[in-house]
Amino acid sequence: MKMAIRRGIVVIVGIFLQLTLSLSIYLFFIEHVALINTFFTIFSFLVMLGLIKNSKNYSYSLPLIIILILFPIMGILFIIFFYNNKSRSRTLKSIKQSENDSKKYLIQDKEIREEFKDNGKLRYISDFSGYPVTKNNDVNYYKVGEEAFDVMLEELKKAEKFIFCEYFIVANGKMWSSILEILKEKASKGVDVRVMYDDMGCISTLNKSYPQELEKMGIKCISFNRLNPIAGVIMNNRDHRKILVIDGKVAFSGGINIADEYINLNSKYGHWKDNGIRISGDAVWNYTVMFLTMWNSIRKDDKDFRKFKYDFSNKNIDTGFVVPYGETPLDEEITGEDVYLNIINQANKYVYIFTPYLIIDTDMINALNLAVKRGVDVRIVIPGIPDKKVVYTLSESYVEPLIKGGVRIYKYTPGFVHSKVFISDDNIATVGTINMDYRSLYLHFECGCYFENVDVIKDIKDDLVETMEKSHEITKEEASPKLIKSIWQALLRLVAPLM
Repeated sequence: MKMAIRRGIVVIVGIFLQLTLSLSIYLFFIEHVALINTFFTIFSFLVMLGLIKNSKNYSYSLPLIIILILFPIMGILFIIFFYNNKSRSRTLKSIKQSENDSKKYLIQDKEIREEFKDNGKLRYISDFSGYPVTKNNDVNYYKVGEEAFDVMLEELKKAEKFIFCEYFIVANGKMWSSILEILKEKASKGVDVRVMYDDMGCISTLNKSYPQELEKMGIKCISFNRLNPIAGVIMNNRDHRKILVIDGKVAFSGGINIADEYINLNSKYGHWKDNGIRISGDAVWNYTVMFLTMWNSIRKDDKDFRKFKYDFSNKNIDTGFVVPYGETPLDEEITGEDVYLNIINQANKYVYIFTPYLIIDTDMINALNLAVKRGVDVRIVIPGIPDKKVVYTLSESYVEPLIKGGVRIYKYTPGFVHSKVFISDDNIATVGTINMDYRSLYLHFECGCYFENVDVIKDIKDDLVETMEKSHEITKEEASPKLIKSIWQALLRLVAPLM
């Protein structure tokens, strides 16, 4: 914690210096304040028009527009320092270039394409996320993190060529120490071991020099998008993915990070309800390319990704469709939200959802309520014990309009739900890292895995049904806040896209 406080102070000081410099420039020209104010008012109006014209989601843009209206000078400075990072960040430019370079490795099989040519949901993911639809996969779903962890250790011990590990959070404890022992052993035997974690996600769990410590063990390591006092919080695009790829044969993903609370050791929020998936088959390649794309945007280690591809052509496994897909804030598509909306909008019988955070825009609210009006049984499971009280209060503000619209919402009373799952009509599901909040949908690098007509969907449904049986369904009376809380929630909603 002391380490996190020290690093946080450095970043805050850097931001303070940037704002102080801006204020100093303003004060220097104080004698021309009227002229400056007129300039900024006109400029902020033009910026506001640009936001209105180009916005894909007004719920996301509204707070920025309000800031520009009320505080034109500070509004412009706020956007320059906090939101205009894609064009200035060398890290993001490099990732974008790496994403473009990686497209040549993500080729859709023509025969499979012919099979789903009339399926709009699959066509969307294949055409616009850029990740190919696959068949010939063996998929396992784990209802809690500890079940997934046991299998992860088994598979790691089998590694012969490479291990790719990408997580938002890595924290010292039993889970990481058990994995690290295997990684050190494999690295000593010549296995290509790579670890990538998010610097913000690990600010309170790992010290600044941790990558160097792993390198001394023979483990290649990247701390993604490192915080520094110059960039400050404009480094808003975090790597929230959870990916483990072993020899190109097996991939793991889902909601779990590498920390003990995710396997129900030392959880401060009751029972930690999370999940994991294991895939063996052609879909592993999507995860492999996803990892290598991010890795090679920072360390140019690989001229040709194809050396990491495993040939599954002699194995005939499940014939359903499996599509691991990435979400990136650097393109025009809002893939994560669009996949969710497509599932909701095309559901006929039911949609069941796990999400730890429920901070959604009007498009999502309207889609959920409209599905109910079509006769679809829509249910959402959220945490019973919050991990972040302010965020939880904000999530609760969306419960009332959804329940009034007929959506059934459950609180997982034993603890905290961290799973991110959608399932519909017994034949469609998606499992991954994408929360129903602005950060996951618009700012973070995320990943999901879409399933259609795959045997594992039954296991996913069983998990949701069992969890709802352990949960408390929120009534309309419970969802209606008192006046003070209602005002507080309204204020939180106003700034939600900025959080």
